[in-house]
Amino acid sequence: MNEVANFKKGSTKGCADNNLNYPPYTPKIQDEVMYSKTLCMDAKQAWGNHYDVHSLYGYSMVLATEKALQHVFGGNRTLMLTRSSFPGVGKYSGHWLGDNAANWNDIKWAIPGMLEFGLFGIPYIGADICGFFDDSSEELCRRWMQVGAFYPFSRNHNAQGYRPQDPAAYGPGSALVESSKHYLRIRYTLLPYLYTLFFKASTTGETVVRPLMHEFYSDSATWGVDRQFLWGKHLLITPVLDTGVVMLNAYIPDALWYDYETMKPLAVRRQNIQLHLPGDKLGLHIRGGAVLPTQKPAVTTTYSRRNPMGLIIALDDRAQAAGELFWDDGDSRDTLKKGNYIHYKFTVLYGVLTMQVMHAGYRDPNNLHFENITILGVPHPPLSASVTHVDSGSHENSTTIVPDSSIEYDAAKEVLVLRHLSLTLGETYLVRWEVPQEEYQRFDCHPEEHADEAKCKARGCIWKQSNIERVPWCFYPKDYGYHVRLNEHTMSGIWFQITRNKRYQSRSRSESPDIDDLHVQVTYHSGNMLQFKIWDPATARYEVPVPLSVPPVPETNEDRRLYKVLYKSDPFGIQVIRKSTGTVIWDSSVPGFTFSDMFIQISTLLSSEYVFGFGETEHLTYKHDLNYHTWGMFAKDQPPGYKMNCYGVHPFYMGLETTNDAHGVLLLNSNAMDVTFQPTPALTYRTVGGILDFFMVLGPTPENVVQQYTALIGRPVLPAYWSLGFQLCRYGYANDKEIADLYTQMRDAGIPYDVQYADIDYMDRQLDFVLDPEFAGLPSLVDDMRKEGMRFIFILDPAISGNETDYPAFERGNAADVFIKWPKTLSDDIVWGKVWPDYPNVTVDESLDWDTQVELYRAFTAFPDFFRNATAKWWHQEIMDFYQTTMKFDGLWIDMNEPASFVHGTAGGNCLGDPLLEKPPYMPPLDSKHLGLNHKTLCMNSEQILSDGTTVRHYDVHSIYGWSHTKPTYDALLNVTGRRGIVVTRSTYPSSGKWAGHWLGDNNASWDQLYKSIIGMMEFSLFGIPYTGADICGFFNTAKYEMCLRWMQLGAFYPYSRNHNGKGNPRQDPVAWNSTFAEASRKVLNIRYSLLPYLYTLMYEAHTKGNTVVRPLLHEFVNDRTTWDIYKQFLWGPALLITPALDPGATRVEAYVPDARWYDFHTAKEVKVRGEKVWMLTPMDHINLHIRGGYILPWQKPENTTYYSRKNPLGLIVALSDNGTAHGSFFWDDGDGIDTVEKGQYLLTSCAVESNTLSSKTIRNGLFEADHLMLGIVKVWGIGTNITEVTLRDVTDTVHLLTPQYNADTEVSIHR
Repeated sequence: MNEVANFKKGSTKGCADNNLNYPPYTPKIQDEVMYSKTLCMDAKQAWGNHYDVHSLYGYSMVLATEKALQHVFGGNRTLMLTRSSFPGVGKYSGHWLGDNAANWNDIKWAIPGMLEFGLFGIPYIGADICGFFDDSSEELCRRWMQVGAFYPFSRNHNAQGYRPQDPAAYGPGSALVESSKHYLRIRYTLLPYLYTLFFKASTTGETVVRPLMHEFYSDSATWGVDRQFLWGKHLLITPVLDTGVVMLNAYIPDALWYDYETMKPLAVRRQNIQLHLPGDKLGLHIRGGAVLPTQKPAVTTTYSRRNPMGLIIALDDRAQAAGELFWDDGDSRDTLKKGNYIHYKFTVLYGVLTMQVMHAGYRDPNNLHFENITILGVPHPPLSASVTHVDSGSHENSTTIVPDSSIEYDAAKEVLVLRHLSLTLGETYLVRWEVPQEEYQRFDCHPEEHADEAKCKARGCIWKQSNIERVPWCFYPKDYGYHVRLNEHTMSGIWFQITRNKRYQSRSRSESPDIDDLHVQVTYHSGNMLQFKIWDPATARYEVPVPLSVPPVPETNEDRRLYKVLYKSDPFGIQVIRKSTGTVIWDSSVPGFTFSDMFIQISTLLSSEYVFGFGETEHLTYKHDLNYHTWGMFAKDQPPGYKMNCYGVHPFYMGLETTNDAHGVLLLNSNAMDVTFQPTPALTYRTVGGILDFFMVLGPTPENVVQQYTALIGRPVLPAYWSLGFQLCRYGYANDKEIADLYTQMRDAGIPYDVQYADIDYMDRQLDFVLDPEFAGLPSLVDDMRKEGMRFIFILDPAISGNETDYPAFERGNAADVFIKWPKTLSDDIVWGKVWPDYPNVTVDESLDWDTQVELYRAFTAFPDFFRNATAKWWHQEIMDFYQTTMKFDGLWIDMNEPASFVHGTAGGNCLGDPLLEKPPYMPPLDSKHLGLNHKTLCMNSEQILSDGTTVRHYDVHSIYGWSHTKPTYDALLNVTGRRGIVVTRSTYPSSGKWAGHWLGDNNASWDQLYKSIIGMMEFSLFGIPYTGADICGFFNTAKYEMCLRWMQLGAFYPYSRNHNGKGNPRQDPVAWNSTFAEASRKVLNIRYSLLPYLYTLMYEAHTKGNTVVRPLLHEFVNDRTTWDIYKQFLWGPALLITPALDPGATRVEAYVPDARWYDFHTAKEVKVRGEKVWMLTPMDHINLHIRGGYILPWQKPENTTYYSRKNPLGLIVALSDNGTAHGSFFWDDGDGIDTVEKGQYLLTSCAVESNTLSSKTIRNGLFEADHLMLGIVKVWGIGTNITEVTLRDVTDTVHLLTPQYNADTEVSIHR
């Protein structure tokens, strides 16, 4: 009655005639009188005239009642219902839909009523079951009891003077009683699911009773559905709402649905169907993809909460499912705030249920267990089932086999039930059931195009068609491969001799017959790393000459190893098992293993579908799609594009396991190759040469994986401090004046900017080491810029023109025999290509097509063989001569080193030697593969010579040409300049990061390249090359204003931050647009420069520990599976979250806020959201940045170059955690000295906050006096209360009193 209701109109004395009681306009309300059935509008309340606050009366009563309930019941939650409501009431109270009537209209109306109150934020809602007024018929009440069992607020209620309508009134055994009992038991069984929905409503605002359109809004057929509703996203309720109906027209949305009662799947979706619903039934369906927590029902929740729990898993079309469970004591207040609850996230992937405890702050006094797990949609009986108890403390997990007596399988319904599991509530478990799915177990025997049955059987393989898209029709028999003949176990590994199964003739590729006998060596290098190598003992084969750092002595103590290695004999395969969890992370005992001279293939089962890495190519997501995708790898002058093999090769991946552990695998092979994923989940490698040499690191965290991988391949280079500044380049500068003008404009605009480049424009006819006359003033300009704190980098290509009459670079190189030639048995000539250098005395007509230009104008070029010691010496000499006699520089940019050529193979196109090397029997799916491996590069039979004198074919070492080019360039740079500088290379291979950074190539000026650049950076973080970034605003095509501005904001957080575009396109540098653009660029670059001390410290940690710099969220929050799929946000280290705008017209961006305390970088205010997706505003001049609580970040006041910013005092941002702690570190050296870390010429401090005290510990202080810094400002975020006193204790133990500045709004204290 709290509308407020009154049985009199206004009052016992009526209401005065005034504008409040009789306003100029009266809305179309009942009786068209403002005070009808309520008080006079001029009545006075504390909140104002009743005219204004009438509709708030119920709300005010709710607030008062809430206070009273808190006072009376103290720490216990209670139930409050209000009849009158207003926005905000749902925070305290539920609502019933009022005094309805016992008729079929009102049973229908209740559903739209509940859906509307779901919109209004009042999810605890329901109608009076069977009606309040009038007498209900038995049929109406029976149907109403069925649907009312699924009202969130489920109450049977009627008025005085009408027949009793509670279920018992209809008599024991009656249809109504039995039907009511049945559906109320289902309700009580599903109360854990319903309670979890209310947890989601309370924390994230999700609806409980949900319209179908909320889940299927792209299906317009759901927009008008109001006679069906959902519980959350997973339970569809379809009641009978009309008299006499047993066949009901119902809409089935576009998903797989299971009948709750029969557990059988529906055969239809996205259409109306006729459901047979006799008098005791309503429609109840579980959506595929659901994990519903359950509990054995009882007559009250007091007793049901003591009963065993369970799960109902409804697998979707991909045999996956997910769900949650929230559990606390059921009635205490503030259990969320106090952390007194259990929160589970359930996921099912490939026959593994992960019951992951996200929070365990409550222990149920009833010692509850999950007893039974029911899985719907299991197509075959399980081979076995097991349960792994994941002990988060000791990491000593235990696995138990589920006995056959506890496994029930109903083949007709395809339902699997695992009984008597006794899994303790609040603990993490993995429940596995192994079910064969034959079609996904197939391994492709004919990966080439145009497979048919005859070709398939000619290979000894099986031909069988499939209705599943992409499943191979030609696949290997189960025993295809090798079997073990001999093996020998030692403390440090296992040795095998294996023999090919000769049942299958070696006829799959006649030009490359299989090798019958192989050796295999497994070596336990350390507790977290092992190697397994497979080779031909009878014939010397090429092995990759990239040195790796393996421990000098293997790990012979089994107790110290994180893994154990098993093998299967027939077909031969290695299994690597993580001992702590029992997870098999590698299992190559699958059919198809092939080892021939020019085709090698091996497959392995994967531990989960979460695989990251393999490059270099453009990926659409960070996580690989395992639905039969193949990726080729072979270094090529190919701009980024989907499934295009690009500049470098990185046959390394990181896999996540269902236990949240991670591992990494490197195949040390540099031949052309591909990898194929399939949903098994499994992975197949194919390569055209070399051997199989695998290295595996065991983590167990993603960050550990990168640390261990870079320990193997080499830690990343520490870039010069200035190279972390903003950089500008353009292919197409006409002369040095354009560079000078740009420099002046940037300085006038006050935009931070450290490095200027020259692309090949500065070269005379694109000749290395020769200055173009149009750039005659460039050396002087560079000198002037360097005096003002700027740095300069120029480009070098490897190709050297051979058509000059006076060209020392070629003449000295030819005399030293540094250029790649044919094998001496074929010719003693250089293998000539054509790249950028032009012939002498030609005028290039750029209007001609490209191939004609190459033929008419491009000179013959020779390619240095950088494997040779003589080549490194020659390269150093040319660089030094240029530095000393032509122009100074600070870094080098090496390009076109795949190596790239503008002709295919050689000038004239005639590759000498074996044509199979140019077009091998198996061609991986590479760009232009029909043209062969020599497309846009050298002939594969070209000969190169390793530093030890060994001759190798370009066929084998092509993809490490860029790798061989990088170290000589880095060594020359350091020796010539005497400073550290930076090298940026286009083509990379594992360990390239020891000497160089990398840009992501010649990208396009398009929106998709923004998010793809994040994926690229995260992949190169995995590959051990943290100094990376994309060409800001794009290289090809014309950049648009909004896109370029958003890219400038994103690019300000690339470790390698350079704006660069191609010839023929308009300028896109920050001063090329307008003052608004320049101001936004200055703003975001000032933020970058202020945080450079933090970024430099991250680079130091990458250099010394192998940490990532650009860091995927999953590296820090691996236990939160939401982060596994995030690739449009990234971190700098552990503490800075970057959420860029990546789409045109965006004014807000959807962001995931991981489960930690976060502060808005711009305002220092705490973000009151955790573990959720939220929409963040992002106006055009803004990028969302957040600092993680618990961390201390060093910073400096920005300047226009790092030369000046480095002179400013150091500051600290102290972002406090929930418990008032924080920690961080700070690295500092002279910024560009050579080997400062190795020589100890640096400062390293650690900082920590505990008990309101910030302490600093010096770990190393080897700085020269000139590089010392002063600490200026300390900002403490999230301090909570006003600071009255701050003291500083210095190294002499003297105490100084400081005066703090405190901002109560942001909870920030500043100390100077």
